[in-house]
Amino acid sequence: MSFIDDLNNLDPNNPGVWPAPVKALVFALVFAGILFAAWKLDVVGQREELAGLEKEEEEQMVVLDTKQKKAANLEALKEQMKEMEQSFGDMVKQLPNQTEVAGLLIDISQTGLASGLEFKLFQPKGETPKEFYAELPISLSVVGNYHQFGEFVSGIAALPRIVTTHDINIKPLSAKDGGDEPVLQMEAIAKTYRALDEGTEEEEEEVTSKKGKKNKKAKKK
Repeated sequence: MSFIDDLNNLDPNNPGVWPAPVKALVFALVFAGILFAAWKLDVVGQREELAGLEKEEEEQMVVLDTKQKKAANLEALKEQMKEMEQSFGDMVKQLPNQTEVAGLLIDISQTGLASGLEFKLFQPKGETPKEFYAELPISLSVVGNYHQFGEFVSGIAALPRIVTTHDINIKPLSAKDGGDEPVLQMEAIAKTYRALDEGTEEEEEEVTSKKGKKNKKAKKK
């Protein structure tokens, strides 16, 4: 009897009587099927795990890229802060201290005289304290022509200390003989700025604190 006949005559309900070659073949097929199923399950699991790892890697790369950009921006920001601090320090150095204010007022006056102006008014007003400096306004009234006014404004702008001009008002007074340039009067506010000394700052803070306490007591009453 051939092997094919053995397969055709197999009794599926009684595998114990199957010929040995058939049993061996069936066993081999079942074993191979089990191995294939196990391999497939393992491969699918590994693929899913690999896909998860790849996704996690992509997320980590995005986080890393974001952190690198933030780090680069932070370095640029630090450089900008250094430049701003340097510029701020340079500006503060241009502010006169209390002992230098008198000299600065003289410089402003001499700049006007050197420009050919006639001073009608040169009146420093009370200073206004700010956060780290005090503002010193000066009321000015001078007589001259446009050229002299321009020279004066340019001159005080070129002083080593910061001086700014505000509320400029120019009006004609009269004309010179022969129809030359008219005589004009310029009224303006020149502002200079004084660096606050540490003692002055502490004193201002103390005054502000006392005012606040007085206001609270007044409200309670």
